[in-house]
Amino acid sequence: MNGARMRPRNAALSALAGLLSAVLLVGCTAADAAPPASAASSLGPATAVVEDASIRPITTDPQPQLPVTVRSFDGVDVTVTDVSRIIAVDLYGTLGEIVYTLGLGDNVVGRDRATGFAEAADVPLVSAAGHDLNAESILALNPTVILTDTSIGPSEVQAQLRAAGIPVVYFDPERTLEGIGPQIAAVAAALGVPDDGAALVERVEGEIASAVELAPSDGEAPRIAFLYLRGTAGVYLLGGPGSGADAMIQAIGAVDVGTDVGLDRPFVNLTSEALISSAPDVILMLSEGLNSVGGVDGLLGITGIAQTPAGENRRVVDMSDTTLLSFGPRTGATVLALAEAVYGTAR
Repeated sequence: MNGARMRPRNAALSALAGLLSAVLLVGCTAADAAPPASAASSLGPATAVVEDASIRPITTDPQPQLPVTVRSFDGVDVTVTDVSRIIAVDLYGTLGEIVYTLGLGDNVVGRDRATGFAEAADVPLVSAAGHDLNAESILALNPTVILTDTSIGPSEVQAQLRAAGIPVVYFDPERTLEGIGPQIAAVAAALGVPDDGAALVERVEGEIASAVELAPSDGEAPRIAFLYLRGTAGVYLLGGPGSGADAMIQAIGAVDVGTDVGLDRPFVNLTSEALISSAPDVILMLSEGLNSVGGVDGLLGITGIAQTPAGENRRVVDMSDTTLLSFGPRTGATVLALAEAVYGTAR
């Protein structure tokens, strides 16, 4: 993932398509000279779209073997006896996507806002304002098991649900390409379908490996800054190591600006000085975040954005909030779509 890859090819793309305050930016230092611009910086704005974002279940006839006792990520041993009424909730829709791809989508009775793929559209939401869980909504659905992690909350609600006698299984919230396989296996084990999980892991890891191998090697690697903005809420953040976007950026053979300038946490407050000195060739955003600041034109009105190479060339790439950071079974196709948008490769 450090660069020496071939430019994506049309056939391969067709085959595999399927995250400003005045606070100083801690740990961000400018280089003595701006890095040379990448060829990717000469392209205009683009939206990364997965051509086939449908769920592809690994089986149409899962046969859960229950009961099972698993070690929840919070260190508690949880026994699951019934998976007929599943609620899967996290900040990125990862857990719901895994459940559906394991073939258990018909058993899902509640979802979070990030579980936004078409197959789950009719499933009731169990979150109140923003992404906060609503205990009453969840309890009303009579779930037999709840899959969640620490990216969503409040934690008091999750504890309340467990105290009510519902099996609540936590999973690792870390967002890395290497963690996708273990996450799928952990969810499959909790639902009593470990063999289906193993088959899904094999398929997904193969697709991710193929997508990563197609990252370009020619030309200067573009410098990409991931900005998590919510203009209506006054949230202006620069992504760094552990944001999830860093892994996606590195997967397409590019340089994650937040990591490169030495950030030591996933997100920090954005300042114009830090952004200008980091000289990104491309700005990567979630689509709803870009819309919240008025699109590309509104983004360029934020102090400092227009003074970067990315701003000067209007090189802004956005991707669906429910896709870019999902880190689930569709990640191979997501990597390919992002590479196409950044490098301008035609399908």
